[in-house]
Amino acid sequence: MIQPVRDARADAVLQVSGERRLKIFLGAAPGVGKTFAMLSAARELKRSGIDVVVGLVETHGRAETAALLEGLPVLPRREVDYRDRRFEEFDLDAALARKPAVILVDELAHRNVPGVRHERRWQDIAELLEAGIEVYTAMNVQHLESLNDQVARITGVTVRETVPDAFLERARDIVLVDLPPRELIGRLRQGKVYVPDTAALALDAFFSPTNLASLRELALDTIARHVDSDLREHMLARGGSMPVRRRVLAAIDGQGQSEYLVRMVRRIAERRGAPWGVAHVETGAGIDPARRERLESAMRLARSLGGEVVVLRGHDIAGELLAHADREGVGQVVVGRTRERPIARMLGRSLTQRLLREGSHLEVTIVATPVTVQTRRRRLQLPGGWGKAREYAYATIATLVAFAIAFVLDRFLSVANLALIFLTAVLVVAVRTRMAVAVYTAVLCFLGYNFFFAPPRYTLAIANVDDVLAVVLFLVAALVCSGLATRLALQVQSLRGAHAQARALLALGQALSTSTDGAAIRRVGALALARALECEAALLLRGDDNNLHVAAGAPHDMALSPQDIAAAEWCERHGEAAGRYTDTINAASCWILPLAGEGSTAGVVALRFDAATTAPDPDRRSLALSMTQDIGQALERARLADELEGARVQGETERLRNALLSSVSHDLRSPLASMIGSAGTLLGYEDKIPPAERRELLQAILGEGERLDRYIQNLLDMTRLGHGGLKLARDWIDGADVVASAVSRVRKSFPEVRVVADAVQGEALLHVHPALVEQALFNVLENAARFSPPGEAVQVRASVVDGWWRVDVVDHGPGIPEEERTRIFDMFYSVSRGDRAKQGTGLGLAICQGMIGAHGGSVEALPGNGGGTTMRIMLPLGEPPQSKT
Repeated sequence: MIQPVRDARADAVLQVSGERRLKIFLGAAPGVGKTFAMLSAARELKRSGIDVVVGLVETHGRAETAALLEGLPVLPRREVDYRDRRFEEFDLDAALARKPAVILVDELAHRNVPGVRHERRWQDIAELLEAGIEVYTAMNVQHLESLNDQVARITGVTVRETVPDAFLERARDIVLVDLPPRELIGRLRQGKVYVPDTAALALDAFFSPTNLASLRELALDTIARHVDSDLREHMLARGGSMPVRRRVLAAIDGQGQSEYLVRMVRRIAERRGAPWGVAHVETGAGIDPARRERLESAMRLARSLGGEVVVLRGHDIAGELLAHADREGVGQVVVGRTRERPIARMLGRSLTQRLLREGSHLEVTIVATPVTVQTRRRRLQLPGGWGKAREYAYATIATLVAFAIAFVLDRFLSVANLALIFLTAVLVVAVRTRMAVAVYTAVLCFLGYNFFFAPPRYTLAIANVDDVLAVVLFLVAALVCSGLATRLALQVQSLRGAHAQARALLALGQALSTSTDGAAIRRVGALALARALECEAALLLRGDDNNLHVAAGAPHDMALSPQDIAAAEWCERHGEAAGRYTDTINAASCWILPLAGEGSTAGVVALRFDAATTAPDPDRRSLALSMTQDIGQALERARLADELEGARVQGETERLRNALLSSVSHDLRSPLASMIGSAGTLLGYEDKIPPAERRELLQAILGEGERLDRYIQNLLDMTRLGHGGLKLARDWIDGADVVASAVSRVRKSFPEVRVVADAVQGEALLHVHPALVEQALFNVLENAARFSPPGEAVQVRASVVDGWWRVDVVDHGPGIPEEERTRIFDMFYSVSRGDRAKQGTGLGLAICQGMIGAHGGSVEALPGNGGGTTMRIMLPLGEPPQSKT
């Protein structure tokens, strides 16, 4: 056995971070003793006091392997019914609930029976690793995805159960379990690998000395690459420098060699230690369903192997590949050797020739792909395909119409001018149909033009040399124009699809920009997804009960099955797609995508397409991923905005609290100090104080007490306004009575200030809370009285204007600057003028605005005529009820 050695410090860091908890026992072939070695290692851990559990181990009837299970706890297997049969599978949920320190899960490449959470066992193991459980597992080298085609060529057997190469990169250790071919064949003959009948067949097919030697070489090469990867990681951890790595890119087109190219570029990139990816150029030409399926299969393979998949758009394949290579820093381009048109090769316009000529700064690798030899010649492939019967019928009708027009104009036009009529028909057909149909039209027009119009008529022979040139040039022009028109139509079709995607993303962005909260964003997002993807869409959010619920659905609320909910739970937990069209819980009816924000998941999206719909094409998949990403980011922004608003409100509350404490500490202590001083003087001197001074002290106590009472009343009113506890006991009252009562209170509180109340112009019946409106008007008058200069009167003017009762309180004080006229209604806004004087509390105008606003009115500060300030109160008038007689 060969086991790579790792640096202890790096290993400790990986253990703490929760990564690299995987140990793989790798064999070159079945029967070399992988399970035996894994169980032996587990028993050593058990003797060391480590909690080891056997999740699933296949002994295949080998007694010496089964004996190693004694003394190790074994999890019961999960029974799954499929097609009237019962199967036993690894119970992932039981393993997660048990959560041992180390768990043994055999046969890494096993494909699970439909009905369990994941399609492959390596996905089960990935979830165990994410849960912090260390896993011991075993596999054979032929199950490695990148070696699939190579193993098929060596052994003649195509392995269906594979493991992505990227998964092996998560392994902390890979232990090579090996036997010489002769010893392994001996074990096979002794029945220690398979039963005798199966062993005989295996000896004749898979277990030949040549095959086993080749598989051993592949296993050793895999281990060497892993050791090399560990060495690079070790150097980087110690601060060592690594050579500059450039990306490797494979160009695929959906032909039979696409998957082979993906595996080849994966191996090339791994040897170079460079990132890699695959690219496909969409030229706008139609792709038949079989080729589209091969293309998507190759893309899925690239993603599973850890590569990046890019879909480019443009008619010039070589130009798009070179431009992408320059943008992304690609150093090597890998293309497959395919059959190219002889004319393109002769003109130097083939893909490989252009890449070699124009990509001189790149390393271009041309791979000879193992294409199956066919006895029949490949059919001619034309851009856009061969077309349908109705398109040929349309071309035939267009040709007949052109002939009819030509016969009518034959006596008026020359033969050369008649060719333009047929050329127009070819262009019309080429724009509306495909290249093959346009060629069919061009040939029909060419033959008809030659037969009916080129002399001698009614024969394909041509007498005049000039006519020969005209007819040949007509055919060439028709074919060239049809090709250009078809290419333009295909490009327009491709641009139309790209425009539809851009329009869907733009509409989503505009809708999201007008959504102010998470609920609106979810509704808008679900509707946009349903419209753009032509499916049912639902956004799921985790509720207070810690379960996922449908928060928004379009075009209607969508009912989800238990499989859909399970896929959504897994998708939210891992931040990866699940459900239909994936390898995770693919029994679900919905395609589940995460709503990923900045480092978190804001929920998931469930997309349900028609049952007959195949997997989304790359364009639709890209659109769905882009839209879900935009929705997730919008939800994240809304969450951050809510948190910011909460922080702002908390800061404002703290500011008001501090202002309140500051105001209370001053405005309560001042009248109390005066009251205490006056009362102390009266108590200390009693009869020694003259009656006049005693009366003055008593009046001071009374005045300061009334002042304190008004201040406390203002605080209580402001508290009721802030908490919505102010009740409006409305009643009908004349506005003149309100003015008279407020003016009387001000005159009593400020006898030195002259208050002039003009007669009310017009009858003003108000349906208000009389005491509150009077208090509001009193606060405004009090504010004006404090800041009126000595000898200047405060004027009160009441009138009825357009169904409103307007009261103007005019003073001739210092006035209020324009920039502060709105801020004076804020609580505790401290300035040296207006309502914020040394004796002011900073609450009067704020309370006034709240009381008047509760009645549907308004208060505003206006500049006075010739200085001072005009405070205007507006209240709506009501129609009094008719008295019953």
